[in-house]
Amino acid sequence: MKNNNVLLGVLGGVAVGAALGILFAPAKGSDTRKKIADKGSDLKENFKDSLSKLSEKISKSVDGFKDEAEDLIAEAELKIKEEKANLDNLKDINKSIL
Repeated sequence: MKNNNVLLGVLGGVAVGAALGILFAPAKGSDTRKKIADKGSDLKENFKDSLSKLSEKISKSVDGFKDEAEDLIAEAELKIKEEKANLDNLKDINKSIL
């Protein structure tokens, strides 16, 4: 979550800095509008790339958690079967004693 906030802060800072730099630069209005549109396109592409990387990272994390959960479930099922067998053995021993 902290990385997301940092990333959004950096992107926002870049956007504000670029916009202010363009607005205060001495140029014709049409040139300024073109620069703003170009910077907007660049920011859009950077945001898409960052979002794609973040999505891929989250997907890998989810897959890892899923694999770990499946392993834990398999271990738990095995342990339950072992304990059930132990319980059945104890019942058999108890019956033979009584």
